[in-house]
Amino acid sequence: MKIEKINENKIRCILTRDDLEVRHIKLSEIAYGSEKARSLFRDMMEQASHQFGFEADNIPLMIEAIPMPNECIILDITKVSDPEELDTRFSRFSQGSGDSDGTAVSEFLPDGADEVLDLFQKLLEHRLKNAPKETREQEAATLANELDMRKLYLFTRLDSIVEASSVLKGIYHGENWLYKDPDTARYHLVISKSDHTPEQFNKVCNILSEYGANGKYSLSNEAYMKEHFTLLMDSSALQQLSEI
Repeated sequence: MKIEKINENKIRCILTRDDLEVRHIKLSEIAYGSEKARSLFRDMMEQASHQFGFEADNIPLMIEAIPMPNECIILDITKVSDPEELDTRFSRFSQGSGDSDGTAVSEFLPDGADEVLDLFQKLLEHRLKNAPKETREQEAATLANELDMRKLYLFTRLDSIVEASSVLKGIYHGENWLYKDPDTARYHLVISKSDHTPEQFNKVCNILSEYGANGKYSLSNEAYMKEHFTLLMDSSALQQLSEI
């Protein structure tokens, strides 16, 4: 693991395939912040502090992961002065900088429903560059199971969610949670890909987009909802509402 200091507010960490294998970390875990990925991040920050005096206690951080064709992954870690940047700059995939051939990945999922497939395809392309067709098909199935994508949809009326659940009955069986914001009275629906394929999940997202507004999902956003919002239905909200 190699760490470089870009400037006072930014460091870059280069992880090789061996670095990930030693820690038993998959590409999907880098993208979506598993506990092993978080442990790796803590190790990086300790090393950055020791080497460069890069301190980030109580400072919001933006983490951009860039898969490279040579089976390396670059992690750019930036201190953020304005926390709102966390919700705007890396809420979707964007092309990497000129010295990288990869695609930038943050812990946030894409905004648009159709980008679920784009996300999946980009990760697959980096993992399977020049691989034979049989390997691509096998890895596609494996990667689909690894990624537990989540999306957030906002609704002003419960009736809209009930209508959507009726359409999705028999189509979607993944885990999903329904929260209500006590301040705005808006409903927040978090849905998980679970064991659906990316194509199936994309279809579900497109249907929900017709009834509600796309929200910006992040791990921290969901944690905030758990703490401050009212949980109306746990794990199977859409399935329960479809029976009404």
